[in-house]
Amino acid sequence: MGRQTRSVTITARGPQVLVQDSGRPGYAHLGVAAAGAADAPSYSLANRLVGNAPGTACLEVTLGGLELTVDHTTWVAVTGAPTPVTVGGRAFWVNQPVPLRAGQTLRLGTPSAGLRSYVAIRGGFRVDQVLESCSADTMSGLGPPPLEVGDVLEVDRPAGPVPSVDSVPRPGHGSGPVMLDAVVGPRADWFVDGALKALFESPFEVTSDANRVGVRLSGPPLPRRDRRELSSEGVVCGSLQAPPGGRVTLFLADHPVTGGYPVIAVLRWSSIPAAAQLRPGQAVCFRRVRE
Repeated sequence: MGRQTRSVTITARGPQVLVQDSGRPGYAHLGVAAAGAADAPSYSLANRLVGNAPGTACLEVTLGGLELTVDHTTWVAVTGAPTPVTVGGRAFWVNQPVPLRAGQTLRLGTPSAGLRSYVAIRGGFRVDQVLESCSADTMSGLGPPPLEVGDVLEVDRPAGPVPSVDSVPRPGHGSGPVMLDAVVGPRADWFVDGALKALFESPFEVTSDANRVGVRLSGPPLPRRDRRELSSEGVVCGSLQAPPGGRVTLFLADHPVTGGYPVIAVLRWSSIPAAAQLRPGQAVCFRRVRE
């Protein structure tokens, strides 16, 4: 007898729904960023809540709007941006296991704050891998394309029990100013003395030019002392790149692996999840910390 398949069908979506996992680190020499879930702690928690192994594929949902229908009885979990979650008219919280019966539909509303929510299903989504990952990289085009209404995703068999937990409290995502910790970058000496002071003592604002590659910020100018052309060099997630006379760019998960503008600062790894939840119009401040 053949193996019975288990699947979900996408019946509605918002601005963007992507398949994500823990990414494909180790391929920068090929020009490929690690990509993976932009808010890694939220992604990991979603998988833990339904008993999935680390690195299991889930869905990254931008600004809600997702509806999916299951063809089998299972559990799901929604984490990240606090979006309304309903199943058959019944409301659930984020950060908790949610039961679904065969034929039921999970619906995500628009989050009250934050940008990206994560949906994990028990067993995980079965998607073909590219360079050892099924993460969708929006810059390189690797991985599966954004999901559309009518898409069907196969679900793997569970590998372990559902954890005996009702919910996991997590700090909320506010709509006010966000403080991000950053260390001085490798090219800070290319800027005038007052540039670092302006970066760490002035507020910036997230512009509408924001996606998984990076976020452009409006704020005070960061004048350069050195006007030479910089040869392309390595760029990491969390880099703050400052082109001459342009808006500072904060690079996120799908960032280019090299860049030709000087990096004035780099976020601490612990601040990257908060950066991944920034919404256009939100205020951002940078706090200088030691490496």
